Amino acid sequence: MKILVVEDDRSLNGAIHDYLRMEGHIVETALTYRQAITKAADNIYDCIILDLALPDGNGLDVLRELKANKSTEGILILSAKSTLEDKLLGLTTGADDYLTKPFHFAELSARINSIYRRNNLQGLNEIQFNEIKVNTTGNQVYVGNILLELTRKEYDLLLFFITNRNRVVTKESIIEHLWGDEVILTDSFDFVYTHVRNLRRKITVAGGKDYIKSIYRFGYKFTDN
Repeated sequence: MKILVVEDDRSLNGAIHDYLRMEGHIVETALTYRQAITKAADNIYDCIILDLALPDGNGLDVLRELKANKSTEGILILSAKSTLEDKLLGLTTGADDYLTKPFHFAELSARINSIYRRNNLQGLNEIQFNEIKVNTTGNQVYVGNILLELTRKEYDLLLFFITNRNRVVTKESIIEHLWGDEVILTDSFDFVYTHVRNLRRKITVAGGKDYIKSIYRFGYKFTDN
């Protein structure tokens, strides 16, 4: 997943960033209202973790602007405000979930995964595409009864393809979704080609069909058509 952490407490921001990175996610951060608005406008995230008390604005205003722009990111509010009124205000404004501080990182991770499943996988822990089955709880992929040995990037790439099946995805969108700020965009897409080639090979060696169609000079389409 690609996640934006909006939290003005540098220590907590860094701790969340490191924990989610350790779990294999692409994580970007913002410390202020303005940084949050700028990053949300320039990127597409699977989930935004949003603190309400920001030094230059209110997190609810970030949420309102995202909803006004018809943003599709899942929103998890993270706040020290724990009254029922505060929670209802956050949820009715458009947040997907509300977690009060202090919290356990394991619960934060579970809430993020739940939001992702609801927004992208129809709430399912398992998705099936013909002979390919993805267990999103255990991050496992099967072709028929064969368990594939995928790297984290290969797993994320396959999930990105499946959740965008029958759509053309650009090489740039793959880089942005799987690597985020970790790489600087260049004219070379060799590492994308390598990951796609390896994923395609592992699926076909296990007896699966090659559903990854190359779209010349543009990107790929995951389809059985």
